[in-house]
Amino acid sequence: MATTAPVHPVDEVPPVRQLAAFGLQHVLAMYAGAVAVPLIVGGAMKLSPADLAYLITADLLVCGIATLIQCVGFWRFGVRLPIMQGCTFAAVSPMVLIGTTGGGLPAIYGSVIVAGLAIVLLAPVFGRLLRFFPPLVTGTVILIIGVSLLPVAGNWAAGGVGSKDFEEPKNLALAGFVLAVVLGVQRFAPAFLSRIAVLIGIAVGLAVAVPFGFTDFSGVGDADWVGISTPFHFGAPTFEASAIISMLVVALVTMTETTGDLIAVGEMTGREVEPRSLADGLRADGLSTVLGGVFNTFPYTAFAQNVGLVGMTRVRSRWVVATAGGILVLLGLLPKLGAVVAAIPAPVLGGAGLVMFGTVAASGLRTLAQVDFKDNHNLTVVAVSVAVGMLPVGVPTVYEKFPDWFQTVMNSGISAGCLTAIVLNLLFNHLPSKASSAAETDGLPSGGEHGVEKPREEVV
Repeated sequence: MATTAPVHPVDEVPPVRQLAAFGLQHVLAMYAGAVAVPLIVGGAMKLSPADLAYLITADLLVCGIATLIQCVGFWRFGVRLPIMQGCTFAAVSPMVLIGTTGGGLPAIYGSVIVAGLAIVLLAPVFGRLLRFFPPLVTGTVILIIGVSLLPVAGNWAAGGVGSKDFEEPKNLALAGFVLAVVLGVQRFAPAFLSRIAVLIGIAVGLAVAVPFGFTDFSGVGDADWVGISTPFHFGAPTFEASAIISMLVVALVTMTETTGDLIAVGEMTGREVEPRSLADGLRADGLSTVLGGVFNTFPYTAFAQNVGLVGMTRVRSRWVVATAGGILVLLGLLPKLGAVVAAIPAPVLGGAGLVMFGTVAASGLRTLAQVDFKDNHNLTVVAVSVAVGMLPVGVPTVYEKFPDWFQTVMNSGISAGCLTAIVLNLLFNHLPSKASSAAETDGLPSGGEHGVEKPREEVV
């Protein structure tokens, strides 16, 4: 009898009820981050509440489409891994600057479209750079991603930056309660329920939050039932050189961040990312960014918080995240549903976020456990990279007096740490050292990259 080849966990299709539950869990994990960018940019430009609502629904719609492109894929677009897509925070400062200095939304969208096309063209180049991401670099980058996201969860737990009751003990108590529920479900519940521990924690937290006055659903009644985003709603895009240059810098930053996220998910799911699949994933980023410019939203990238959810739940199916993309499309087309999800208070998300973001950092440590730190400079690479990556997280204004392009690159702890890890790995482990040069002079073989994994005495 012919035997069928086993299906990789990434390609497995769970039952419908599990798809819905796991997918909704991913949506709730990223919703606050997804709507933050349009809220920040629209607020800085003093848009009307109606325009802000339009930006949010357009963002959710394209988030869903971008996620479907990345997970399901077609031709050479999409990495076909469980990756959620959302607006990148790296573009916030440049977009606010473009929008408030006379260019307005049309100038933002023109620069976003050009940046998306540039990402599509540069994707194969980044794909060939994968050999510069050994476990030493990827583990460091994943660690930085997780640690740099923890302050986000902390701000949510405290009530959300800008809220009237920010840092009130009741907010932290609610976040702690949600955290306890998530951990309790994960430890004591049956296998299926433990995999939706975050969803259960958010649901229980919301049930507790409503009677205690943490939130209300008054905005649900005001929201429309149906809302359709039309291309170039705010006018035809304009193409200004300064705006395009700043957005191209953002494109390089987001490509670096997405590379780290794709490698992280590849390691968590047991399907390693190769140069071709990395290029396909980045190409999907570029296409989604072009769609963002057309449909009145912003540049797109992989969302790291959902990387943590994949590692925490151990649910590796890309069809789960594709289902989440479908839910986002519905939220973008049905504003009333989006208003229901938006009513979830920040402390509830903060309690769940602490677990998810911590899981990302722990995954980085697990990858670094594969690295040999004996008689080499690998510890220095990790130490300096983490330090540089955490600098803008701990001191957000540290680069305030530097040029805009420098701030765009270095204000993201993820891109700053990633670039540092790549450069230091090249410096210490790829360039020939004095010892290896002496060995070659004496007719002995040089250690090269293999020397990284062996004590120096064995190499020379």
